[in-house]
Amino acid sequence: MIELADLLRWLHVIGATVLFGTGAGIAFFMLMAHRTGDARLIAHTAGIVVLADTIFTATAVVAQPVTGTWLAWELGWSLTEGWLLLSIALYVLTGAFWLPVVWIQIRLRDLARQAEQSGAPLPARYHRLFRIWFVCGLPAFLAVLAILWLMLARPDIALV
Repeated sequence: MIELADLLRWLHVIGATVLFGTGAGIAFFMLMAHRTGDARLIAHTAGIVVLADTIFTATAVVAQPVTGTWLAWELGWSLTEGWLLLSIALYVLTGAFWLPVVWIQIRLRDLARQAEQSGAPLPARYHRLFRIWFVCGLPAFLAVLAILWLMLARPDIALV
């Protein structure tokens, strides 16, 4: 019979995988679509990206703290352990960058749709928002990589 801790660990790893994989995939597809300069392709890709973020990323964002906290409790780990505190801080940092990115993706999609429908080039606002989207994505992506390392290595870090 499967132990609760094993189930929670598995669910937590699945959530981390979804966060990392969806984030990397979204970034790749948005960047590739953007590089074409084709408003129709960008609008289509951004529409799929927004849907993927809604279905996969948002679900994992909610599941991660639930499974992580429950797993720590089940294993008798204190949430004040250094590596856990650092992971939580990095998770909050990731969220602080992810929330604006979601809003920007919706705006990029809408601006590309408007350009496609009017036959106009992508507006300057689109390009400005894309740069912000890209810059926000870098620290969030690096923070997720750091969280994954902390989850695996569980280093002895004295923060408290």
